[in-house]
Amino acid sequence: MNNTPSESYHALLARHEAMRLRRNILAPARDGARPRRTDPPQMYGGHDAPADQSLIGASLGVVGPLEELITGLYQVLFDRHPYLRSFFPESMAFQQAHLAGAFRFLIGELHRPEAVTGYFTQLGRDHRKLGVRPAHFAAFESALVEALRARAGARWSAAAEDAWLRMLGLAVSSMVRGENEAVAELASWNATVTSHELRAPGLAVLRVRPQQPYVFRAGHYASLETPLLEQAWRPYYLARAPHPDGELEFHVRARDTGGVGDALVHGTRSGDTVRIGAPRGMLPLPEGAQPGELLLIASGTGWAPMKALLQQLAALPVAAPRVRLLLETGARSGDARAAEDFYDRAWLETFRRRCPWLTVMPADAAGWTAGAPLRALGGVLPARPGAAEHLRVLMALEAGRPGDEASGAEGVRTVVAALTAAGVPTERVHRDGPGIAETGKMSGSWSSPV
Repeated sequence: MNNTPSESYHALLARHEAMRLRRNILAPARDGARPRRTDPPQMYGGHDAPADQSLIGASLGVVGPLEELITGLYQVLFDRHPYLRSFFPESMAFQQAHLAGAFRFLIGELHRPEAVTGYFTQLGRDHRKLGVRPAHFAAFESALVEALRARAGARWSAAAEDAWLRMLGLAVSSMVRGENEAVAELASWNATVTSHELRAPGLAVLRVRPQQPYVFRAGHYASLETPLLEQAWRPYYLARAPHPDGELEFHVRARDTGGVGDALVHGTRSGDTVRIGAPRGMLPLPEGAQPGELLLIASGTGWAPMKALLQQLAALPVAAPRVRLLLETGARSGDARAAEDFYDRAWLETFRRRCPWLTVMPADAAGWTAGAPLRALGGVLPARPGAAEHLRVLMALEAGRPGDEASGAEGVRTVVAALTAAGVPTERVHRDGPGIAETGKMSGSWSSPV
């Protein structure tokens, strides 16, 4: 049987990568060659991570803006390897924004290699559903180097390039490890939409039932793909704790016309099918341990994982811990209808009445923007000296809502800084990396028939 062009190309790419690795093993590095690491790093390759972080940060002045660097990277990648284009959706807007977020996380957290390793290990698992294989990372690395050199021109330096490649090597080796660890897992699940309810303009609550068992924990997120936009995946938090009926709940906001959210909100009905990626995330509570006092911080559809976590806590065989929920509903400062406008208000009110251990504290949208005081935290954080050291904080902030673009990454940094200043240890502040609730907008090729 003849191979398709795509199969032939990927076989050739894999063979090329195997030959390159063999040459690196049999011959010493020379002429500036840099053998790539393929083993998961236990440390940052013996190099000074903060020094590389500083060098890479400084180099952004000559290769940036980051978005333009990424545009050049993909142009080189698809020019050199046309078949790789089929791995991506028709519109590259979300993919480029997602990669920019991943690079910012990588650069910003490089001084904490363990955090980078954890994030990119999960990313490697997720990329299995796209058909990405380790051999493809070689093409990505070459495209990045060419784009960096093209952007910087004569101002580029070998030292900066080495730092970028070491940083990329840490991310890639972590992704390869994630893919290898998940080899026995399904890459995706087909699911049937059992309920589709519009709760607000441009916002829907979906219930779906996977056609095969789907094991997850409260606080996880999963990527969704709709047949209306193949190869376009968007992460959403699971808004329901595991339940015997197997149904999953997602809260989806339509952003730009033509995006995945728009397709799920306006183009999806009960009986339709979607695909679901493997569950991921940093918000599940530690297994087998009493969670202690909890502070849940959410805005918009970032409420979804908190809903699942509250359901889990309510089902504990022992008394639930004290929990405070700081919830921003999307209403503007001073708007008395904030609570009434919350799309899941009825459920939360019923739950709160039967769970005395839960205190709900609304916050207005102005409190999340960078530079504005986070007034609501003053009434939430423990006043006793040292008490904040034992507080566990779980946070999911939504960004990108029309008219409220400032409550994204800058809002996250504002909240984290306020928590740290109050004495909450950083390791007790749990939030997911870029691309989840605080993801940006996406445009695509689907448009509503209405």
